Amino acid sequence: METLAFIPSPSAGEIHLGPLPLRGYALCIILGVFAAVWLGGRRWVARGGQPGTVADIAVWAVPFGLLGGRLYHVITDYQLYFGEGRNPVDAFRIWDGGLGIWGAIALGALGAWIGCRRRGIPLPAYADAVAPGIVLAQALGRWGNWFNQELYGRPTDLPWALEIDPAHRPVDTPDLATYHPTFLYESLWCVGVALLVIWADRRFKLGHGRAFALYVAAYTVGRFWIEYMRVDDAHHVFGMRLNNWTAIVVFLLAVLYIVVSAKKRPGREEVVEPQPEAPDGDADSAPEEQEAPASDTEAEAASEQDAKTPSGSGGRDAADGAASGGGPAADQPSGESEPSEESSECEEGAGEARPAAEKSRSSRKTADGPAS
Repeated sequence: METLAFIPSPSAGEIHLGPLPLRGYALCIILGVFAAVWLGGRRWVARGGQPGTVADIAVWAVPFGLLGGRLYHVITDYQLYFGEGRNPVDAFRIWDGGLGIWGAIALGALGAWIGCRRRGIPLPAYADAVAPGIVLAQALGRWGNWFNQELYGRPTDLPWALEIDPAHRPVDTPDLATYHPTFLYESLWCVGVALLVIWADRRFKLGHGRAFALYVAAYTVGRFWIEYMRVDDAHHVFGMRLNNWTAIVVFLLAVLYIVVSAKKRPGREEVVEPQPEAPDGDADSAPEEQEAPASDTEAEAASEQDAKTPSGSGGRDAADGAASGGGPAADQPSGESEPSEESSECEEGAGEARPAAEKSRSSRKTADGPAS
């Protein structure tokens, strides 16, 4: 079978960063995690959440997801690690590949639930925000299979066929060099699912976990036909690969969730994350700082009024005496009557600056002067 063009496989499954070797599979997983956190964080803030929340919860979700993905792979492909001629320690060599997406999502959701619960955040709202980021991480992670030359499809001579080295070819077709690049098919499908979820979320305002359910349903459709093309060893149930049956079941559950959720809880969450409360000390100190200048002004005005009130009373007494014909009052120099007028002006100015209660008190003081 001649192939006019093909996609070459990497000569090595690792990249050397100076003296440090970095497995290509691990690099793809790391890039996928960063992409998911970045996109999920932007969507979370757009929904009214706080910056950094997605990254904080990812500290719980990512380790749980890696553990769940590895457990699913080891359990469903136990013959690769347990049995005659096998080394069980290889089950811990995650950098060699082997993560089941079903287990990664299931246990990763448990880790996300723990993180959400610690912050008082509803898990469905968080899942809706990170759904496109998760499937974008899957698109990047699939390129790890290209580095490991694994999980390819049937032989083909198409121009985009993938060349596989003899050491990684199936035992049934050791002489055939090119195969369907199922890793590429799934990577492109995942990018399409991410775009679909983003569009549908903007168009229909999906909420309460329905954007995440749409991602799951759309992914399983693509996974079904891509899984059907693969030639790697797998368990079969009623003539069909186990992952095909899993895709069917998960698809039906996702669609059922969308229908039931839309009836019970239509629309989208108005609040996805409680806002942080301001400390009590800061809230109490602000009014005190604003009231302090007013208190000082009142104190100064009151003290000035107390100091000038006697002279003002005396001036009015003298004026009363002069009006009644009393001698001493009539002989008093005219300059001594001016302080009483200035005192009256000060009283009027101070009365306008002070509250009504202070003005009333000073008025009573002035009224008591002539009476005594």
